[in-house]
Amino acid sequence: MSGAHGPLPADLAVGAFSEHPPWLVDLDDLPWRAGLDLVRDATRREVPTLTRRRLLPPWRRMLRVASVLGRALAAWYVLDRRRGRARSRSGLAHRLRTAFAVLGPTYIKLGQILSSGEGIFPAELVGEFKQLRDRVPPEPFAVVRAIVESDLGRPLGEVFSDFSRDPVAAASIAQVHGAVLRTGERVVVKVQRPSVSTLVRNDLAVMSYLAPFLVGRIPVAVLANPPALIELFAETIVEELDFRLEAENMLDIAGVLAASDQHAIVVPRPHPRLVTPRVLVMERLDGFAWDDVDGMKGAGISTEAVLRAGVVSFLEGAMLYGVFHGDLHGGNLFVQPDGRVALLDFGITGRLSEPRRVAFLRLVMGGTMNDVRSQVQALRDLGALPPDADVELVVAELGLDEPPEDVGQMTAEELTAELRDLTKKLLAYGARMPKELMLFVKDIVFLDGAVATFAPDVDLLGEVAGIAAYFASRHGGRIASEIGIDPRDQEVDLDSVRSSLGVSSDTTRLSYREIQSRRAEMRAKFHRDRSAGPEGP
Repeated sequence: MSGAHGPLPADLAVGAFSEHPPWLVDLDDLPWRAGLDLVRDATRREVPTLTRRRLLPPWRRMLRVASVLGRALAAWYVLDRRRGRARSRSGLAHRLRTAFAVLGPTYIKLGQILSSGEGIFPAELVGEFKQLRDRVPPEPFAVVRAIVESDLGRPLGEVFSDFSRDPVAAASIAQVHGAVLRTGERVVVKVQRPSVSTLVRNDLAVMSYLAPFLVGRIPVAVLANPPALIELFAETIVEELDFRLEAENMLDIAGVLAASDQHAIVVPRPHPRLVTPRVLVMERLDGFAWDDVDGMKGAGISTEAVLRAGVVSFLEGAMLYGVFHGDLHGGNLFVQPDGRVALLDFGITGRLSEPRRVAFLRLVMGGTMNDVRSQVQALRDLGALPPDADVELVVAELGLDEPPEDVGQMTAEELTAELRDLTKKLLAYGARMPKELMLFVKDIVFLDGAVATFAPDVDLLGEVAGIAAYFASRHGGRIASEIGIDPRDQEVDLDSVRSSLGVSSDTTRLSYREIQSRRAEMRAKFHRDRSAGPEGP
């Protein structure tokens, strides 16, 4: 295998890596991978124990959490609650964000996850919690040095010729430093914050104890189930506490990209030796920040092509391989000068068992054909509905086989009542949000938002049809053998796409800019309706 500048690295056969390697990845010579299957299984089995309702939680931490959250809720109740819905909701979101920042890593991480859930969680909450992404104070360098030296078993100077005292980024669980190895390679070093593992486990015990008391009591959580949310959060955060699992996630996603012949995405190589539960040394990649669209276009990069490649590779990973990056946001992506997207931070990764992957494939294919029964069956098989749920009864009682209502013609009260009624029915069926489905929806929401800056004028109907044609031609045979639906013989139901976007069936072209305009009109109408109604939270 060779490229424009000579032979390509041999490890590109096993992973989507850069073409200028600081070292080569040999899957048979990575000592830190030993026993990781057992570690991952043990981590998953730990979640039910961490989230069970204890008779008494860790009382010191409980008092601290109750004190901070109690003051926040009391201030909202006294100062914000009766000042109209908008002030009430924004005031509560602000006070919760401030409280989460005070409570430290676990709560900051929860806030960061909520902040990337635009369209899933209330806008006020998302907007406030976005501030937790880049406002986390770093640990002192002496603490960082101690952790690195302890985990690597050597003085810092024996491993690195240079190690930046100031972090490149500081997040809730860890911070990242630029460094140079003694052998000359430029790297980044991810270092876990001290005692965070113990703190997270104690916090999960407290959250699980408090969550049942919050059901129906916080207005911004009307559509959320706090105990289920904590369980989802536990499944997500516990795996982040061992950086060996993250390094393996990097290799697995790089392998999926290589297997699907995706050359538009790049994963940094983890170091063959310098990976421990609390320290992860990896290849350093550089490029344009995700929001530097002007810089990309100035360098001749097609931002439309960048986004299209990201969507296709993300769907391929989830639908055909059952592995995908679970935390897409602007801080975890940048674009290299050659237009390839560099993926970062693999602590949160979606992993579907084979039965669930097939169910997920059926869910997506059912969506492209507007087959609601197939979608409900797939949701049941994914664990979003109980295994004994009657598909036909669910479809009938939720009215899924009826023509969709035009939400643009509904008042705010009508829409709120509709959502509340739907939520009650789903909860009555025992519906829940499986971790992988939540991560997938969260990523889709992020990619949807990226269209606004990367490709605001592209024809979305044409893009949907084009992506469907790609999967039909490239993977049609495999899809047909796995779920009995051959996309080569099926047409994408663009009418259902138009309906979901609130446009007429005779619309032939639709840009994201036009959708944004329509959404802005709907939001303005919604707020006008809400303002005209009675005040309250």
